[in-house]
Amino acid sequence: MQSVQLTVNGVSTLESVEPRLNLADLLRERLGLTGTHLRCEQGACGACTLLIDGQPARSCITYAVLCEGAQITTIEGLEDDPVMVALRRAFTAEHGLQCGFCTPGMLITARDIVTRLPDADERRIRLELSGNLCRCTGYVGIVRAVRRALEEHRAGHFVVAPSERRKLGPVGSGHAGLAAGDMPVSMAVPMGGDTPGTYGEVKLGLAGKKPNIEIRQSFVIARPQTEVWTLLGEIERVVPCLPGATLSGLHGDRLQGQLAVKLGPIAAAFNGEARVIRDEAMQRGVIVGAGRDRLGASRASAELEYRLSAEQGGAATRIDFTLRALLLGPLAQFGRSAIVSDLAARISDMFARNLERQLAGLPPAADQSMRALAAGSLLAVVIVGRMKRALARLLDRFRR
Repeated sequence: MQSVQLTVNGVSTLESVEPRLNLADLLRERLGLTGTHLRCEQGACGACTLLIDGQPARSCITYAVLCEGAQITTIEGLEDDPVMVALRRAFTAEHGLQCGFCTPGMLITARDIVTRLPDADERRIRLELSGNLCRCTGYVGIVRAVRRALEEHRAGHFVVAPSERRKLGPVGSGHAGLAAGDMPVSMAVPMGGDTPGTYGEVKLGLAGKKPNIEIRQSFVIARPQTEVWTLLGEIERVVPCLPGATLSGLHGDRLQGQLAVKLGPIAAAFNGEARVIRDEAMQRGVIVGAGRDRLGASRASAELEYRLSAEQGGAATRIDFTLRALLLGPLAQFGRSAIVSDLAARISDMFARNLERQLAGLPPAADQSMRALAAGSLLAVVIVGRMKRALARLLDRFRR
């Protein structure tokens, strides 16, 4: 057990907690503050959103011990807050809630929008709300409510204290010391900017954390194994073969780059760093990486293992790979479905075809390296394909 001193809604409290206890459970089970709701418990749905030192945070993935010295504000602590009063009035007038389960987290995110982005338009509001999921309203009433509160603010109906939030990214008390053996972490590319940072600043890979995505796939390239192995060692030629990926820097076995993804209303542009480790004798390699979405709150860390083997009497090469990844934030909601494996298979096929074109001296198909990966359209194709297969199996049963 470990003692943690924190201030919750203006009241100082000292609790003895286990290191693995998350902040949401502490608030709900120990302090009776049940306005902080729990649903996904993976940081994806936003129902547990609260404020840590004035910044929105997912309490289900925040350890209580990391909040030593922090000011925690839950929905209960914002009852008399002028911004929250205006938002509650707007949510009621615009029918921005139905069952109410997502509402506490939605209100806290909406409050952050009003205080941080007073000139936000509807498109920006929808982007900011993309990390808070609602299964009832369809979001239209919620967006109208936030716009209404913003209009009241601009008209001077209530006063907003200046936002002290300077950047997006992980939040915490900022007072807790580092555990023994820990090192400070800073992303290779600062949030909100495009300037590469110093190589080696990022903790790469899963670092012992449990992945929420694990995919095993294989594909065949119609070229000899020696050619494929040589190409995979030339990072500047390989990266453009992955749809949506661009390379911004290369230093030894480390690389920096970006990956743009669009899935329905959610767009992400990951800046990150990776390290490539190759074993020529075994014809296998490992890639460990980490990245952060500079447009939103999604984060990813991953480890990719691959192995080459000869096919068709040496005329072709089979690549077997295993991807283990931890995806957090708005995009994590798409990582817990069997459909993801089918989606990965289609992306792998595109990657394989582009590798073949690279080996033949041709550019990637349709200049895919310069466009965001349109995962939404690929996902639609995957879903239609699965529905067709299911219907075929059903008809086959009837024929029997």
